[in-house]
Amino acid sequence: MELRHLRHFVALAEEEHFGRAAERVFVVQQALSNSIRNLEEEVGVPLVLRTTRRVQLTPAGQEFLIGARETLALAARTVERARQAARGEVGRLRVGFVSGLAFGGLPEIVRTFRELYPNVSVDLRELTAHEQEAALRGDLIDVGLMLLPVRDPSLASRSLWRQPLVVALPAQHPLARKRKLKIGDLRDEDFVFFPRHLRATYFDQVMRWCDSAGFTPHVVQEAIEVPTLLSLVAAGVGVFLPIQFFSRLSLPGVVYRPIGDAPVVEIVAVWSRQHGSNPVIKAWLAVAQDVIAGQDLALV
Repeated sequence: MELRHLRHFVALAEEEHFGRAAERVFVVQQALSNSIRNLEEEVGVPLVLRTTRRVQLTPAGQEFLIGARETLALAARTVERARQAARGEVGRLRVGFVSGLAFGGLPEIVRTFRELYPNVSVDLRELTAHEQEAALRGDLIDVGLMLLPVRDPSLASRSLWRQPLVVALPAQHPLARKRKLKIGDLRDEDFVFFPRHLRATYFDQVMRWCDSAGFTPHVVQEAIEVPTLLSLVAAGVGVFLPIQFFSRLSLPGVVYRPIGDAPVVEIVAVWSRQHGSNPVIKAWLAVAQDVIAGQDLALV
């Protein structure tokens, strides 16, 4: 059964005249008549009563009209949904992100994306960079947000924004009285930090920076989450070197200070090259770049 046969039947049922129905669907009258006859043969029962004046539906035809309209409406919705999918307007997007981005960048991107693409379901998953790379290879997420570097050649990446490191200090710390610090000012301080196996790129970059200033940070306490580390700073356990956008997380007893010549951390979106043509991923990347460009999170 072809959709055109259903369209011809609905037109005939509504016009009640072969000539007018044929004009409506842009076919000659004989073609419309043959279409209706073929439809009746396929259904196996008469659908219309033909008279010299008008066309009437049989009881079977009246029931068939209900289903024909529903089928045509469903077909139209299906076609439109496919077109929306091609534009990245429907579907599902699984996004991995490193924990710190929840405090800067990610909320703005997600909020804007949901406003622009309300028919795309966004599934957020907090994962380390290593876990994201594995999830992308295993098709468990569609796009990741992490820190450079991305070493897997099967993954593509796009820089979204770059942020310098700052220092988080106990509010009563003597160094908190300074407006700007040098990394050498921290050589005698105790540090709190992530375990290296969870944030290897971040950890190594900080260690190299401190080493260039002639010291190795004395890490006295490790913690997995940023809020926990900042709570340790507030308690006077040590100082912490977060990325600048973490300073959005206001915590009593903690102050943030810029550091001269601080290294810059680059945050990137990462996806599998195999799925690079996915229109939903393309839409996400476009929104992410636009949002970051319009925020104080833009590239430094």
